[in-house]
Parts: sequence; structure tokens; C-alpha cells
Amino acid sequence: MSGKLGKIAYKPVGILLGVGAGMVAGFVFREVWKMASGDDDAPNATDEERGWGEILAAAALQGAIFALVKAAVDRGGATGVRKLTGQWPS
Repeated sequence: MSGKLGKIAYKPVGILLGVGAGMVAGFVFREVWKMASGDDDAPNATDEERGWGEILAAAALQGAIFALVKAAVDRGGATGVRKLTGQWPS
């Protein structure tokens, strides 16, 4: 498969993987937040009853989890494409 064709073929796969990664990351974040804070719901930035520390901690944790899951899924998807096609998607 040519480089350009491989890139085009990988686009829909990458989009589906991204959506799945977002769903997984959201679930993981909610579970980690429950364990860390004992609260079922993570705070929203505009939640007047929550302090700055809690809001920023939740945002940092959420960002770290989303980045980790996205990187793992992207890397796994690229590895799978290479196994199937013999070429690394760029």
C-alpha cells in the first residue's frame, strides 16, 4: 500500500479509535475520581461550591488520563496497521 493510500485508509480507523479512546478515558477518569475523592461526580469548572484546588486537580487528572489513553490507543492502532500492511501510518 502506498504511503498516501495508507494514510487515507488509516483516517477512518484513527477516527473510530479516537472516539473509543475518549469513551474509555471518560470511564476511567470517573472511576479514578470516585476512588480518589470519594465523590461520584467530578467538579465542573463553574461549580460554585467547589474550591480552586479541587477543580484544578480534577482537570489535571482528567487531562493526564485522556492523554495516556489516547497515546496508548494511537500507538496500538499504528502498530496494528503496520502488522496488517507492513507500513507505519504517518
